[in-house]
Amino acid sequence: MQLFSEIYWNRYSSNSIIPGWVFLRGLALVYFSAFVSISVQIEGLIGANGLLPVNRHLTLIEQFYQQQRFWHTPTVFWINAADTMLSFICYAGMAAACLLLLNVFTRAALIVCYVLYLSIVNVGQDFTHFQWDVLLLEVGFLAIFLTWGSSIIILLLRFLLARFMFMSGVVKIASGDPNWANLNALKFHYETQPLPTPVAYYAHHLPDWLHKVSVGGVFFIELVVPFFVFLPRPFRLFACCSFILLQGSIILTGNYNFFNILVILLCLFLLEDRDVEKILPHQLSAFIQQKKVVPGYIAHTVAGIWGSLVILLCASQIWLYHARMPLFGPMKSLLGTISTFSLVNNYGPFAVMTTKRNEIIVQGSNDGQYWLDYEFKYKPGKLNRELGWNIPHQPRLDWQMWFAALGPPRKGSWFDSLVNKLLQGSPEVLSLLDENPFADKPPRYIRALLYHYSYTSLEQRENNGQIWQRQYQGIYWPVSSINSQVFQERR
Repeated sequence: MQLFSEIYWNRYSSNSIIPGWVFLRGLALVYFSAFVSISVQIEGLIGANGLLPVNRHLTLIEQFYQQQRFWHTPTVFWINAADTMLSFICYAGMAAACLLLLNVFTRAALIVCYVLYLSIVNVGQDFTHFQWDVLLLEVGFLAIFLTWGSSIIILLLRFLLARFMFMSGVVKIASGDPNWANLNALKFHYETQPLPTPVAYYAHHLPDWLHKVSVGGVFFIELVVPFFVFLPRPFRLFACCSFILLQGSIILTGNYNFFNILVILLCLFLLEDRDVEKILPHQLSAFIQQKKVVPGYIAHTVAGIWGSLVILLCASQIWLYHARMPLFGPMKSLLGTISTFSLVNNYGPFAVMTTKRNEIIVQGSNDGQYWLDYEFKYKPGKLNRELGWNIPHQPRLDWQMWFAALGPPRKGSWFDSLVNKLLQGSPEVLSLLDENPFADKPPRYIRALLYHYSYTSLEQRENNGQIWQRQYQGIYWPVSSINSQVFQERR
């Protein structure tokens, strides 16, 4: 039995040396882009003069959890949460990603990248609660053990890929959304997604029958193909091509930062050395083969224990969903700890398809009569503004503006803070915007209007050059000044 086990595991590890090496270099680029992206926004989002100051957030956690604060919110910012520290952590993450890319101190670099990105995600509040953030953390954690050469980790990475894809399909069915059920979801998706690309405009105008066929293809790839991950090589190759086709089409039509790139990187583990070395220079393939790590007993044992925990946790989540009964104490505590460190996560993007696109237009005025628009860097605003690309960057304020438009404003939210900071003329927050119509002096008044946006037809765009048309929906945020009651309470 032991001999069979060794042959079985070693067969996987010996056939995936080159895919693993390429994956780690790709992961380094993803980490680097993630740290760069957050570094140019972090002071405006959670800095001392940002929208949701991290110091205030950590103070509240400390008051409530006291000695347990670290286990509730593990982050290096418990040491220091000054703006200089925020920036330093981003730059340190970039440096670690560069070491990983260069294959220098690989394991240490992976640990540093994971710890620093976890630290940012856990204090980013509304701005870092995205599925790609936790996916990067889960992948990054497993990658630390990949350096041991254990094939169990390769199987866990395959399992993560299959789990991510399958859950993405299941949530669409489980949500009961009629637009997924009747295959009409893509009739809305290209127009209503947060940050569409230039291709999305034309994809929206494709025939309805093609949208339906595409949704059917999505269901096949997300609900059927994930099981191919655990079958022999021809099935895995088909799964790899199918997943890359789906993720590539999403990249073409939507700006989802590094999300889809990371999923494509996971697809590398569906390949073997002979598949990847065909597209790499012979010298590079030979160099990578020389770096093969022979896993020891400890590596297999640790990986096996973690694999068992992953399966147990996934089973627990399924139990919670179907039985709707609480877990017993130890399992509940374990699940909470694992969740805090984003080690095993639930996934399921676009469970319910948004069918209407509302946009919040923030305006300022000095007299209450003549209003000027604040233009954001990426989200739709001006009707004739061209759609753009921002992959792998994620403009997190622009994304939150999309979510905010889905419902009414909340007092004490980040949007409340945004209005306040614009009235104060905060340079950190203004740096998150594209155009400040009040560069010399902050306006006396701020308000926000709600519009329904939709694509123009191909003929309309040809005639007037406008991509969007809009209809006024009402007031999203009433006229406010620095002397408003809500802001007096903040000061």
